[in-house]
Amino acid sequence: MRDTSSFLRSLFDAAIQSAQPARCVEPFLPKQPPRGRFVVIGAGKASAAMARAVEDHWDGPLEGLVVTRYGYSVPCKQIEIVEAAHPVPDEQSLVAARRMMDYVATLGEDDEVLCLISGGGSALLSLPLDGITLEDKQAVNRALLASGATITEMNILRRHLSAIKGGRLAAQCYPARLTTLMISDVPGDSPQVIASGPTVSDPTTRQDALDIIDRYKLQVPDSVLELLNSPESESLKPGDEHLSRSSHHIVAAPQLALEAAATLARAEGIETHILGDSLEGEAKDVGTVMAGIVRQIVTRQQPFAKPCLLLSGGETTVTLKGNGRGGRNVEFLLSLAVGLDGLEGVHALAGDTDGVDGAEEIAGAVIAPDTLNRAFAAGMNPRKELANNNAHGFFEALGDSVVTGPTMTNVNDFRAILIG
Repeated sequence: MRDTSSFLRSLFDAAIQSAQPARCVEPFLPKQPPRGRFVVIGAGKASAAMARAVEDHWDGPLEGLVVTRYGYSVPCKQIEIVEAAHPVPDEQSLVAARRMMDYVATLGEDDEVLCLISGGGSALLSLPLDGITLEDKQAVNRALLASGATITEMNILRRHLSAIKGGRLAAQCYPARLTTLMISDVPGDSPQVIASGPTVSDPTTRQDALDIIDRYKLQVPDSVLELLNSPESESLKPGDEHLSRSSHHIVAAPQLALEAAATLARAEGIETHILGDSLEGEAKDVGTVMAGIVRQIVTRQQPFAKPCLLLSGGETTVTLKGNGRGGRNVEFLLSLAVGLDGLEGVHALAGDTDGVDGAEEIAGAVIAPDTLNRAFAAGMNPRKELANNNAHGFFEALGDSVVTGPTMTNVNDFRAILIG
């Protein structure tokens, strides 16, 4: 087997490649062109690459508008690609959402819409309901990102503040036929959670959104509370007539990415175990628990015998208490390193498959048995860095960051722990 760090990176790369739109979009395209217009819309970090895959595999006429994150644009000939901000929406997010709603408003029943959705779409399509402003939504997003709320909880609140999410984009497309292709970045692959479900029904209610504000004691503008106490904030529910000509398919997901990495590892003769594709919780707590599992394997050969590889995915959360530079993957990894305390024979990588962990253009990092010793030698205290939410600063100082650049996909977090 090649050196450990490059092997772990190859597993991460295999997971990313398995979810590339060039591989997963074409099988789900319509089998024949519609009698009317064929319109492609979409939003997310992978949406531009998905649009390019549509153009590469579609022979008939098409047109469209897709919004992606700054730096994630892919050249297309017939589909317009625009860029906006993530994770906090900007003015371009608002402009793109308005343009998209106007674009599909005049479609008829002979027309067909293909909607391309991936992670990041919540911020990239930001169209506040009447009564609140973009600044109000930005304030809510910042509060959510610092709260420790799960992505499911975040998107419940987002759906009830949006004029485009929670099925409202699908309603605007009606009576055209609508097919949505989704690359999942959420635990459980729930369609209403991916990009806050702009084209699918929403079983949650505005009271659920209010409960989330109360649960995390979020400081939100008074206008947000006023809107959520109004029926105008309610999203489209299952059985709504405006969704009757709509269908959706998940074309790539975290489990498939983990399986791709597992296949590569097993080809190297390594016993591999997938622990789950939807692990959630505070990143540092998950790191502590994983360290305990690893110690049991090393000392007791339970629940698995070493050598082995542990893979997992999902989306942890970080409740900000410090002022450092961090993200959920590197916070998990630093917590794991602290919990392992230099345990021999254990190496790990954790990264976000979109190439961005937190707000940094850094996907994640790697650890080895000597990580803590090298940190102390460099004048850093790992526990203090963890308490300060400064995991990016920690790993960057050690030269152990993993940088991919834009990956053009997003199937959530990837964690690999190799036990020798």
